[in-house]
Amino acid sequence: MNPMREVMLDKVVLNLGVGEGGEKLEKAEKVLTQVSGMKPKRTLAKKTIREWKIRKGEPIGCMVTARGEKGMELLRRLLKGVDNRLRESSFDRYGNFSFGIREHIDIPGVKYDPDLGVFGMDVCVSLKRRGYRIMYRRRGRRRVPKVHRITKEEAIEWVKNKFGVQIA
Repeated sequence: MNPMREVMLDKVVLNLGVGEGGEKLEKAEKVLTQVSGMKPKRTLAKKTIREWKIRKGEPIGCMVTARGEKGMELLRRLLKGVDNRLRESSFDRYGNFSFGIREHIDIPGVKYDPDLGVFGMDVCVSLKRRGYRIMYRRRGRRRVPKVHRITKEEAIEWVKNKFGVQIA
């Protein structure tokens, strides 16, 4: 097989939206640290919504990005949290996929802590091939040709082979 055609994990992004700052956001950060073993980054509100009492620039959530081997291990654990089942509609045209976890205590290795409570989170996974760097480099930036992009079918096949996931 051509090594340039090999599908690889680019990143796994765990997002936990709380909707408010303060104590609840700090608890959410502890949960993300417990799940991923990494320090989360706070996410800020993009616009003001009066009905929800949210101001632009106010911290309302947190996220963690994992890449490489750590990302693979985290994804393996997160997929076990949803019983290794994904929907076909979770995949987009470019081979990325997302799924939600209703309660963080569904993830293996995470214990329930009554002080923290229970949080749900979103998981977004990006896949890539060798050569995708041309999109991000500084000089000679180019688009990835259509032939080299990852299709939905290739992403589904990759997830099935790597993690034994069932697609519904």
